Parts: sequence; C-alpha cells; structure tokens
Amino acid sequence: MLSLFKEIFSPMSGEVILIEKVPDEVFSQKMLGNGVAIIPNIGEVYAPFDSEIIQVFDTFHAYGLVDKDGIELLIHIGVDTVELKGKGFESFVKVGKKVKTGDIIAKFDLNFLNKTNYSICSPVIITNSNNFNFNFKYGQIFHGETLATVLC
Repeated sequence: MLSLFKEIFSPMSGEVILIEKVPDEVFSQKMLGNGVAIIPNIGEVYAPFDSEIIQVFDTFHAYGLVDKDGIELLIHIGVDTVELKGKGFESFVKVGKKVKTGDIIAKFDLNFLNKTNYSICSPVIITNSNNFNFNFKYGQIFHGETLATVLC
C-alpha cells in the first residue's frame, strides 16, 4: 500500500492558532477531532480540497466535507454563532455538492460578527483525525495556502 502526502489548503484568510486556544471546550479539548482555528480577516470560506459537502448547518455557520481519501473536515465559523440563526451568513453549497479546491463555500459578514458577543475564532477540524498523521501550519495564512499536510 502506497502512502502519500495530501495538502489541505486554508479555507480562510487570517491567523492560524492552536486548537487548544478556542474558547469552547468541545473544540479546545479535541472532542470532535484535532485541528486548528483561524481568526479570519476576510469573511469568505473556500473549499480546502476536492471534496463532497456532507453537512451544511441550517444556520450556515458550519460545513462538513469529505475527500476521496476519506479525510473528513469540519469548518466552523466562529464559536456559538449558531445562536445568530443564520444572520450574517450566506451559503453557496448544499449537501451532496461536489466542490473543487478553491470553490467558494460561504460568505459571512465579519464586521457584523465582530460586533456580536461571539468569538470569530473559527475551528477547522479533521473529525476523523485518529485515522491520519498530519502537520499544521500556524501564523498568518491566505485562503488557498497550505494549512496542513496529511499522510494518507
């Protein structure tokens, strides 16, 4: 069986921080899997790899994707932003849609979110992270740059 490295590209532009710094125990204690968080500086979310959309929350604040190698990724815009009931979010995908790397998934009103009491810290989680070895990049990143390398 061949092993290969796969890149996961950043779905957002901003600052990548440790998952342990997310102000929510579900994420910071890796209950949903390992990953990072991005503090976005632009209100856009892009497909981090060729994949299928497997989950779209009806409030458009979170998306689940899976690629051909079985990597399952959760992109969660902000913390507790489900409470906004979709206000400030716009989705461009639905469950079952196939997306290519760099396709737009969602937009969100960053100015509006910054005025709420909710954190804009946005977890990006490999929900089946126990199945893979990976390395994350930290610091400033632009969407489309390599966020992680995964050994498949």
